[in-house]
Amino acid sequence: MRFRTQRETLLKPMQQVVGVVERRQTLPVLANLLVRVADGRLSLTGTDLEVEMRASTGVDVQEPGATTVPARKWFDLVRALPDGVAVEMQMKGDRVVMHAGRSRYTLATLPADEFPDTDAVEVVDKVALPESVLRRLMERTAFAMANQDVRYYLNGLLLDLRGAELRCVATDGHRMAMAQATLDKAASNARQLIIPRKGVMELMGLLGSADDPVEVEFSANHLRVSRADVVFTSKLIDGRFPDYEAVVPLGADKLVQVDRDGLRNALQRAAILSNEKYRGVRLEVSPGCLRVIAHNPEQEEAFEEIEADTKVDDIAIGFNVGYLLEALGALDDTSVRLQLRDAQSSCLLRGATSDDAQHVVMPLRL
Repeated sequence: MRFRTQRETLLKPMQQVVGVVERRQTLPVLANLLVRVADGRLSLTGTDLEVEMRASTGVDVQEPGATTVPARKWFDLVRALPDGVAVEMQMKGDRVVMHAGRSRYTLATLPADEFPDTDAVEVVDKVALPESVLRRLMERTAFAMANQDVRYYLNGLLLDLRGAELRCVATDGHRMAMAQATLDKAASNARQLIIPRKGVMELMGLLGSADDPVEVEFSANHLRVSRADVVFTSKLIDGRFPDYEAVVPLGADKLVQVDRDGLRNALQRAAILSNEKYRGVRLEVSPGCLRVIAHNPEQEEAFEEIEADTKVDDIAIGFNVGYLLEALGALDDTSVRLQLRDAQSSCLLRGATSDDAQHVVMPLRL
């Protein structure tokens, strides 16, 4: 194996795949990147057996071949090289030698055939949608995923595919976030898939704001997303996601419409004096007015009053202020609607002019 390229050309695919590699591994080869060189292209693959990322780029191939190279050491070396330097990689026995200008680095390798292969994913269905749309769906929902919950199926993001509609849903049992988009071409079958948390974070980091199409392929146990020169593959969580539609409060007919930024700013200020453990704030609604009140054990108090378009009379309900702020941050509308039923029921938040994202926050007893 031998190839030449510029530092920047090599660094870009490395940045895309190195995040998948865990610092502590059960298998030594999992600390390495799989390096394949053939037909004028360099392919780099990293995996932790749950998530795999493969990126490729054009290079000057002088001798095709494959090996695995320590991911972090190689990445740190290439990142530390000066801009514009030419890099040459060459296998010598069981070592790989990297020349960069007048510098030379020798790295240990492990055989390529020891690297786990997930290429044999049997695709049963696939859809295509703009890269920016998929990223937007995930950004509007991923914050509500659970983290290390014993209910393992909550530690991920649900992709709910229903004909020409794709929904992303996340919940940790205290709040729920849902966003949806319409596909140009319907999927052949309805299906629900749960992507694990790490896969969600890596995929969100990969996706950009371009409108270029990405292909999303499904198998019985894997999800694969392909864009340009990068292929992302993740195992799916084997579990049944809760009936999230049942979480949306019925009969929440008490409407409060308020300026999104005004409410966010009021909540952020009130949060400073909220109880550090429970982070609770109380919302009090009366005609034309929404009040935000917070207390803490030191007997300190925050009181905010903002204008609201509402005819609701005298309802008070407590919430975790962090949950409200994250839900508001995932909405784009300048005004938002809060739909309430009573002091013991969840609150439904959505944009004042769009229904493509919904957030449900359970009440907090203060």
